[in-house]
Amino acid sequence: MPLSTQSQADIDQYILIASLDNARNLSNILKAISFKDHAIFNATQNGLKVTVEDSKCLQANAFIQADIFQEYTIKEDAVGFQVNLTVLLDCLTIFGASTTPGVCTALRMCYNGYGYPLTLFLEEGGVVTVCKINTQEPEEPIDFDFCSTNVTNKVILQSDSLKEAFSELDMTSEVLQITMSPSHPYFRLSTFGNSGNAHYDYPKDSDMMELFQCTKLQTNRYKISLLKPSTKALALSCKVSVRTDSRGFLSLQYLVRNDDGQICFVEYYCCPDEEVGEE
Repeated sequence: MPLSTQSQADIDQYILIASLDNARNLSNILKAISFKDHAIFNATQNGLKVTVEDSKCLQANAFIQADIFQEYTIKEDAVGFQVNLTVLLDCLTIFGASTTPGVCTALRMCYNGYGYPLTLFLEEGGVVTVCKINTQEPEEPIDFDFCSTNVTNKVILQSDSLKEAFSELDMTSEVLQITMSPSHPYFRLSTFGNSGNAHYDYPKDSDMMELFQCTKLQTNRYKISLLKPSTKALALSCKVSVRTDSRGFLSLQYLVRNDDGQICFVEYYCCPDEEVGEE
């Protein structure tokens, strides 16, 4: 067992312990939401939820289920803290991003409660490094109040299809316009950039479309500067769920498989851009 040199007494002092045989399974997911320095960690019996926000307009959540960890122990109903995400990612990759087959960095992540640092024990090739990262009291995340009962339109796409759309649209545009409709054009992405207007349409029976549930015509615009961080999650994912609610708020939920084939989710919430009228 990696890191087995730790004594049981040392381990027993912590209120949260999460161990992975491959630290990349955590660092890759955290990179998908790393667009601001600070992240809010919330741990429950179900696993970890890590939240990053930007100016009350954008929120990203990474969900890492408890069963993804080889060891996951929590001694309270919920444990929360805020940590510098940039520093955490630097620590998780302290041995470098080794892609040599069979060579992994093992991780044991421990937290002892309010005021204590987040302690990382990392081991690769018999070398153990200990990192302690200061924690702060977590801020209350914004409640985007995005609930399934208010969802008006939803599509599930294969991620490769969305990557292709973003490569063909004009990203000099300030906004991405999303049209979802029960009838033609069904699901349309539009940009209005330096080289003119561009549209990318998906028929509802497209091979790339796994689910199409649209109850009414909705056209909303979102600042591309807010959506760009989500392309990190898109690059890792194999499927993406695109949902809008009755207010025009956008949810992008990415299904990500880690190196061991296990599934994690990354979700981005984005508020509509109120400043741009209809064309």
